[in-house]
Amino acid sequence: MNIALIIENSQAAKNGIVHDALKSVVDPLGHTVHHYGMYTPEDKAHLTYPMIGILAGILINSKAADFIVTGCGTGMGSNLACNAMPGIFCGLVIDPTDAFLFGQINDGNAISMPYAKGFGWAAELNLQDCYRKLFEVERGVGYPKERAAVMAENRGVLSKLKEASCKDMLTVLKSVDQNLLKTAISGEKFQDQFFPNSQDQEMSDYLKGVLAS
Repeated sequence: MNIALIIENSQAAKNGIVHDALKSVVDPLGHTVHHYGMYTPEDKAHLTYPMIGILAGILINSKAADFIVTGCGTGMGSNLACNAMPGIFCGLVIDPTDAFLFGQINDGNAISMPYAKGFGWAAELNLQDCYRKLFEVERGVGYPKERAAVMAENRGVLSKLKEASCKDMLTVLKSVDQNLLKTAISGEKFQDQFFPNSQDQEMSDYLKGVLAS
């Protein structure tokens, strides 16, 4: 699984804590982490939470990533921005129980976490425990198990609702503020990580044009 990590600008100083906690859990499971920034508070490309939504939409819809791990101060802004994009089903995860239940019941493709609110002593242990509850077990099997079929049916209904209420991602990219889009994809490692992994040539070509403009 390709997991994309995205850190919002106000929490960039915690990049190392989040990145290390994620890799310590998923590397032994054979997953790959692609870090799309921010890396330090001094990065030239400052990612706001609306930009995180755009990035998440690009990465999931192009199949450059299978799962998004992101967050901001409360986790709320990034969660809202991700869920505004087609094909993104993002859960707000604060503790390991949230992570487990989101994975078992909702089986989405993104999580947003609070990296300021409640982020105190031993916060890295909470991050690791959340990632374990999410990635070490099979997702989507239901909880409680006897309601698994109903939960799977509801996920399908929600997916169809999303399709009906959202435009396709390329249309979204062409419709949004192009300066906002260009800033969102201007991170120092975006091109090296995205273009080799993207499976949507039309979207890749469009983004290359945006970057060259």
